Amino acid sequence: MKKFLALIAMAVFSASAVAHGPTPQKVDDRIVIKAEPAKVWAMVKDFGKAEAWMPNVANTTTEKKGAETLRTLTLKSGGKLVERVKDVDDADMKIKFEFVSGGPVANYSPYISVSPGPNAGESSVRYFHRFYRFYPNNPPIPEGQDDASAVKFVKDTYTPALESLKKVIENSK
Repeated sequence: MKKFLALIAMAVFSASAVAHGPTPQKVDDRIVIKAEPAKVWAMVKDFGKAEAWMPNVANTTTEKKGAETLRTLTLKSGGKLVERVKDVDDADMKIKFEFVSGGPVANYSPYISVSPGPNAGESSVRYFHRFYRFYPNNPPIPEGQDDASAVKFVKDTYTPALESLKKVIENSK
């Protein structure tokens, strides 16, 4: 009887381990920029001017909906992403936002932070992305809605932004 109960318990726990759904994905981009943090922060926190430093963005529009601020990023590839500001912290130089629609990701909640760099007159910028694939269920997963597609989308769309931010700021001296 004990063996039978042990087998049932193993079967139940094994099935629940497989049925957990997607796992969170993370992309953590960082760069050092030769400029004072206040200058870098001024550009990063301007939620409505993303095209100034995000090379894949053709146009940015913002709108207020009650207390919320939404921005629509029109990508050069033709797609549109809608994001909502969650928090802007001037003291810590950190902006948090989230995805409302667009792209093959779900529960996308990134933040960008600016802090003093390793040397005087430098800034460290972190662009941290946490998200899930678009398809919320277990396999079979439709093509383009898997973890690899979600990570590729974030890296292709957002990762080039920090290098571009560095160029824009360092060339504006």
